[in-house]
Amino acid sequence: MEDKKLKVAIIHYWLVGMRGGEKVLETLLEMYPQADIFTHVYDETAVSDIIKEKRIFTSRINKLPNAKKNYQSYMPFMPKALIDFNLQEYDLVISSESGPAKGVVPNPNAFHLCYCHTPMRYIWDMYHDYLKGAKKITRFFMKRLTPSLRDWDSVSSNMVDSFAANSSYVAKRIRRYYNRESNIVYPPVDINKFKSVIRNPRDYYLFFGQLTGYKRADIAIDACVKSGRKLVVAGAGLKKNDIKKFKNNSLITFKGAVSDEEIKELFAGAKALLFPGIEDFGIIPVEAQATGCPVVAYRDGGALETVKDEVTGMFFDEQTPDSLITALDYFEKNLKFHDRNVFNDHVQQFSKEAFKERIETIINQKKRL
Repeated sequence: MEDKKLKVAIIHYWLVGMRGGEKVLETLLEMYPQADIFTHVYDETAVSDIIKEKRIFTSRINKLPNAKKNYQSYMPFMPKALIDFNLQEYDLVISSESGPAKGVVPNPNAFHLCYCHTPMRYIWDMYHDYLKGAKKITRFFMKRLTPSLRDWDSVSSNMVDSFAANSSYVAKRIRRYYNRESNIVYPPVDINKFKSVIRNPRDYYLFFGQLTGYKRADIAIDACVKSGRKLVVAGAGLKKNDIKKFKNNSLITFKGAVSDEEIKELFAGAKALLFPGIEDFGIIPVEAQATGCPVVAYRDGGALETVKDEVTGMFFDEQTPDSLITALDYFEKNLKFHDRNVFNDHVQQFSKEAFKERIETIINQKKRL
């Protein structure tokens, strides 16, 4: 059956913003423009025109009070809400999974591909981290509901014909929690939009990303303050106490949320991007390298696949300011990054074209069976 004639359904956990998962969704829609979208919560003011122009079906979660803002509070109800989605007319089902999405019931003759950004971290390996930072009432429900959510998450993996993991790091977690093998398909990064950036390194390092706890901006800040290095911190989510703490420190500059053009300028001028957190993949280091900006990353997670050691960046071995300082000392004394072609060649494997080719290969292999 030709791709254009396929009836395609894409199940995306929720549509309340435009982050990495939604960029994957946009690329899937480029591949299958005829696709319908099924999601738990939909905020049409928060997504792109590419997504808004499609037929979008929501589950009962969308009707709950303040669902667009407090959607994560309704997580325990999402697995059962998937039953609202009737997918029996679709030939191809693609679930975009980092929240409850893969547990839909396709037609027996349909092919169900799950593109897994990550198994749900808050019920598996990061359960205790989320529990520690949760409010008292949230901790109460987490302790009681997590065992059943784990059971559902494991059992629902049987509804998937083939898994695609966004990194080897995620593939290991899929193997651990679902006992399933995965194809590695790196998420699509729009590397072309960074080709025009001209590098002109200045006297600062850069931390860029949404300022949530696991990103570990604190390590980058503390390391630069302690070693007398300048750091620009860009990204939404900064707490007032952090701004107050470093308000009068000339080494730290807080930019807040920045535009695409502003981040290009920051990449162009930074000595390196500091990446002290652990992420399943991590698009920002790829974007930095697409501009020719090297990355100094903690040696774990997706960074092990996106950063080429002492070629497009380097690693530090402990999630501590002192370990990062040691790495920066080595970086400044021993490493030079002048060949833009090395960076360009490296990031091609993370392009939109590479993503589309890998997805098509998985689906075409199924057609031949």
